Amino acid sequence: MSVHEAITAHSRKQHEHIEAFLHLDQLREQYIEQALQKCLSKQPYSVNGINQISQQINEHAKKGISPLRKLITEQMLEQYAATIK
Repeated sequence: MSVHEAITAHSRKQHEHIEAFLHLDQLREQYIEQALQKCLSKQPYSVNGINQISQQINEHAKKGISPLRKLITEQMLEQYAATIK
């Protein structure tokens, strides 16, 4: 394999890794927004979906250059909701 091909393959692999991260991160943001809206309207909500996606992101990060995401608690979401009321 030539140097050019190796660089191209490496770049492609990094791009695919980042694309997968962006997809997961967008999904996590959607889960956060859904839980936040329920919290603000005093409806029952859960952070389980958020944390499941966060764990997937963190596992994915072990294989490349993407960042980690923190797991969150109901208390963290409620504290954030209190700042935007």
